[in-house]
Amino acid sequence: MARPPRFDTDQLLDAAVALAAAGGPAAVTMSAVAQAVGAPSGSVYHRFAGRPALLAEVWLRTVERFQRGYLAVLDGEPDPHRAARAGSRYVVAWSRENPREAALLLYGAADFGRADWSGEHTARADSGNGRVFATVSGLALALGATDEQARDRVTVALVDLPLSVVRRHLRAGAVLPPHAESLAEECTAALLA
Repeated sequence: MARPPRFDTDQLLDAAVALAAAGGPAAVTMSAVAQAVGAPSGSVYHRFAGRPALLAEVWLRTVERFQRGYLAVLDGEPDPHRAARAGSRYVVAWSRENPREAALLLYGAADFGRADWSGEHTARADSGNGRVFATVSGLALALGATDEQARDRVTVALVDLPLSVVRRHLRAGAVLPPHAESLAEECTAALLA
């Protein structure tokens, strides 16, 4: 009977998230992840075919976890104005609860080597992004955004604005202030009024 692995995939990805949060995507190497968990480098290569696969999984696990909650909030509120405000708050609250993951998401998929990802990893990323864009577009229609400028306003209110509330603090290594969720929500509400 084979013995169970000492290091599971989530442990390795957690270490990779911590490395990325502290030093950016360049800090995520096979050997750095192995060293961070005290595993032989073979443990990392056993789970990830190479660095592009590791980077893809780090990015995708993080963004998929965020997207699941974000979409649940946007889809869970029938009133589009309340849904927009709740979505804005969610971005900040999730970032507060997951500062390492939020710091990682301040980069983009391209920073995590998307150009070198497998077709499966790229399809996963595109699928998740497609769901978010479809939900935001549906919410924009529900808010009466029919022209390009109005749709851009909704995207700024739901994506860009809450990220800007988070970005400044995370990049400085600071804790989000207690009023950050309320600030994001108020700004979103004002932009969509």
